[in-house]
Amino acid sequence: MINLLKKILNNQNSVEEKEDRENLELLSGLMIEAAYTDGQIDDSELKKIKLSLIDIFEEDPVDVDIVLNKAIKNKNNSKSLHYYTSYINKNFTDEKKLQLIEALWEITLSDGEVHDFESNLLRRLAGLLYISDIQSGNARKRALNKNSE
Repeated sequence: MINLLKKILNNQNSVEEKEDRENLELLSGLMIEAAYTDGQIDDSELKKIKLSLIDIFEEDPVDVDIVLNKAIKNKNNSKSLHYYTSYINKNFTDEKKLQLIEALWEITLSDGEVHDFESNLLRRLAGLLYISDIQSGNARKRALNKNSE
């Protein structure tokens, strides 16, 4: 009986670890996609991505480095926005989705300029995540304030 309980708990832990890894891979891919929208990824954008994943989404720094390197290598094989947003809509709370949009604004603003492609991407993402223009605009303002500090 005890062995059966241990086995069930171990399986549950491995499922949770797999879900955590999927979340990290998805967030990393989406953040790299946002940073690369202007055709390049700056060190400031990479630094902001790492900090966002570690501080906001509470990911392990070692895992972040591994997954980010993989995401950078695969940046030209990006997935559709629907792939990212359908997963996020199923697995994230409204608060986490808003934090994600704010983090994406911080990433795109970290190189000191916002390209039309970047703002267009974030507008589309906000819409697909059911975040209003007002909420997205407020997230952008908060990101601007953080970047100016």
